[in-house]
Formats: sequence, structure tokens, C-alpha cells
Amino acid sequence: MQKIKFKNIYAGVLGLFTVLLNSCTGDLDTDPRVEQTVDNILENDPEAYKGMLAKIYSAFILTGQETSDKTDVVAPDAGASSYIRNYWNFQELTTDEALNRWGDGGLDALNHLDWTAGNNFVRILYDRIYLEVAMANNFLRETEGAENTEIEDFRNEARFLRALAYWHAIDMFGNVPFVTENDPVGNFEPPRYTREELFNYVENELLEIAPLMKAPRSNEYARADRVAAWMLLAKLYLNAEVYTGEAKYSEALTYLGKIINEGGYTLEPNYQDLFLADNDHSAEIILPLASDGLYSRSYGGTTYIIHAGISNSTMDPAEFGVNGGWEGNRTTSAFADLFDDPDTEADGRALFHTEGHIRENTDYTAFNNGYAIAKYRNITSTGEMGSDISGEFVDTDYPMFRLADAYLMYAEAVVRGGSNGDITTATNLVNQLRERAYGNTSGNITSSQLTLDFILDERGRELYWEGHRRTDLIRFGKFTGTDYLWPWKGGSLSGSGVESFRTLLPIPLTDLSANSNLVQNPGY
Repeated sequence: MQKIKFKNIYAGVLGLFTVLLNSCTGDLDTDPRVEQTVDNILENDPEAYKGMLAKIYSAFILTGQETSDKTDVVAPDAGASSYIRNYWNFQELTTDEALNRWGDGGLDALNHLDWTAGNNFVRILYDRIYLEVAMANNFLRETEGAENTEIEDFRNEARFLRALAYWHAIDMFGNVPFVTENDPVGNFEPPRYTREELFNYVENELLEIAPLMKAPRSNEYARADRVAAWMLLAKLYLNAEVYTGEAKYSEALTYLGKIINEGGYTLEPNYQDLFLADNDHSAEIILPLASDGLYSRSYGGTTYIIHAGISNSTMDPAEFGVNGGWEGNRTTSAFADLFDDPDTEADGRALFHTEGHIRENTDYTAFNNGYAIAKYRNITSTGEMGSDISGEFVDTDYPMFRLADAYLMYAEAVVRGGSNGDITTATNLVNQLRERAYGNTSGNITSSQLTLDFILDERGRELYWEGHRRTDLIRFGKFTGTDYLWPWKGGSLSGSGVESFRTLLPIPLTDLSANSNLVQNPGY
């Protein structure tokens, strides 16, 4: 993979790419600043096609067209409107891995799992997903019939990014509007696709484009290759029983085998190096969302994760390469319990800050009630600060997909009965992660210890604060109900049961009223 900072293109396209936004849902809550036409830009600068593609990538992590205080979707706070910031919040704040102290604008509802269809953050996440779909659709319209190999690569990547956004729609919202580049632009009410229908569409898209995408590790940095498509297929198949009622663990193992044996990605020797300011050098991260303190600034992504996880009173922000802490997110005692003792744990993944903090979450509005997470830093592996000397914006890339996740997915699919793998290989893959964590074989397990309960806990220990936990808990039947409780689940300190319909978010009222084809998800 070329170590060219594709992320640096973002700065040149913030005011360039324009999308016909209303082609998607009929009333997408977007900022009118992004509505222009692209014809003249493309006529004058063929390289703008690459800029358009960069905008589709950057929309996962940046907030707007110009600067960090602008947003492409209507939101009271531009910084809080980032795609991955909202996705991360719903994957983490709704689980045992994170609690938010602020509680403003509807964040309390995420801590308690009691949001409504009018929740602002539900609407922002939904709008971000469909803005991404709209941009990909528009790019595909603009490049239709282009006879150029490079543009064909761009088109395949745009289809992949659309599939990624639609996967988030499947996972978060279930039954949603469906639109492609072949649908009318303008005043159009897209049909409602069921979760299963959208699953089938995304599966077929990925099966078609995966062999057409660039070979493993041959694309520019921060652009998707064939392995990213395999990983998304494996994610889709691993969760198929939740999405469609039909298990597809054997299919998941087919693509996990490809990732592991043909992908060319390798484990990072040092776990924390995966979450530092120079993690763009890692051969483990399959799909990063690129951040750059100089060229791609926003208050979403890892800028949010790092700042919001730091206290100015109990921690030194300079040790994290930033100019101050926002005292927003820390973890729960239930998650800390996955490690024997975060203060002395031999498992090197236990990156907690405990000084000045208590383990319990008695008062979730007090930041020191719960251990802080010291996993992400805007410091390089050689101890240098990121490129923004002010310490406001970070260089640390967000690891959307990485190889260790594929190892754990392989183990899970085998234990769940998939036929294209074996328990010996699965145990070996898990032990590779544990040997990295422990620095030796003292944490290794046997095949008989590789149970579903162990795998869920191990996924927590390996992948915490990377945006997987909600989906994992749902797949393991632990997200709702009373089988697994953590502090403030259901709104009580000791945790309480949550209704099963909470495994899906509601369709926002703004789109429900604008599209007569839509039906609200049950329970809302």
C-alpha cells in the first residue's frame, strides 16, 4: 500500500464537491451551502473526479464543506454532527464500554437506552448515512460511461462506500429508504426496503465489486482495496442471522479466510501503536478513516474520542498530545471487570487511567466516576506530538476495520458452526492476539476455552472504543433484556432490562413525515 496521504486531498475538496442532496430521501436535513452543480468543475479539471471521491471518503469524518465549524447536515453544533462521531456514540455510549457525562441534546438517552424518534442524534446519524449514499449516487451518475481505468477504480470505491453506509443503515435502522444512481434526482420518495431486501442488495453489490477493486494493499493510503470489501462482506455475513433470520457463518468464513491468507495485512507488534498519531504506518489497519491535524480538521473522529476521554484535573492532556480535555466519556465498572485488575493487569490492552478515578459509576455526571480510557493518543510511536502544534486537532486515524477483528470474527464463526474453518486455527488466531497483549504465552487459551462467552469478552478487550460493541452485544443477545446489565443501562445505577425493540433505532420524524413509503420501526 502506498503511504501517500490521501487524507491531505481533503483540504482541497471541502468547497469543491457538490451533491444533489434531495435525490435521496426527499427531505434530507442538509445545509444548503453544499448545493451546487459539478459540470463546470469537471470540465475544467478532470482531476476533480479524484477530489469528488475524496469528499465521499472525508464525509465519514469531516463535518462540512469549508472548516471545522461548518456542517453538511442541520445540527445545533457542527462539531457534534460528524458521521463517525455519531456512529461511535451509538456503538459505544449505549453499551458497557462508555458513559457520557454531558447528557445534553439527547446524549442521556444513549446512556439509558431510551431514545425517541425525535432524538437529535438519531436524526443526525440517519442524515449522515443518507448524505453518504447521495454523494456516492451522484458520483456514479457523473462518471457513468467514463472510459478510463482510474475512474473505474473510483467508481468501484464509491460503490463500496455506499455499501458501507447502507450496512450502517441495516445495522442501525433496519427498514429504510432505498435509492441508487438510477433513480430520479429531485422531488422523489424512495421505496422502503426491508432489512432483508437491503441486506441482499449490499451483499450482491459487494460480491460484484470485490474482485474489481484494487489488489490487496495496492491502493493509496486511506482508500479501500479488495480486502476492505471482503471485510465488509464478512461483517454482513457474521450478523446475517440478526439481519435476516438466516445464519451465514460459513459464508463469513470464506471471506475471513481470504483476508487472513491472501490479504497481505499483518498484526502490529505493539497494540497501542494502532491508536497513535503515526498509525498510518500500520500494516494491520485495513480501512482507516484518515485524520490530519493540518489538512482534515473536525471535532469528530479521533479528535473527539481523544479530547472527550481526557480530564484536565486528573490527567495531563499533554501526555495525549492535545491542548485540553473535554471530560466527556469514560468507561463503566462492568467493562473494567473484563480485565482482572486494570492497575496490575498483565494484559497490555488494559489501557485505563485510574489515578483520581473510582471504578464505580455512581454519578455518571462526574467524570472521575469510572476509569478513563488512555487507548487513543495524538502522540507518535517515537513520542512526538501530532502535526497541529496547537494541540486542537489530531493526526490519529480511526481504525474502521483491522486484521485483529478478522481473527476474532473467524473464531466466532467457527464456534457458531461455520463449515469453512477449524477450531485449531481459530484458537491459534486468538492466541496470537493474546500473545501480543501479554508479551508471552501466559495468556494463551485452549480450544475448549474458546466459547462464545469468552469470544464476546475478548472482543471487548481487543476492540473497545473502536465502534463495535453495540453490534456485538446484539449478536450475542446481551444488548437488551436482563441477561447482561451494566451501570445506567435502562436508566438505573445497577442497570435494568431494556425492551427488545431497542436493537433498532427509530426512523427520524423528519423523514417519516416527508416520505409516505416509510413505516416506523416497532416500539416507537
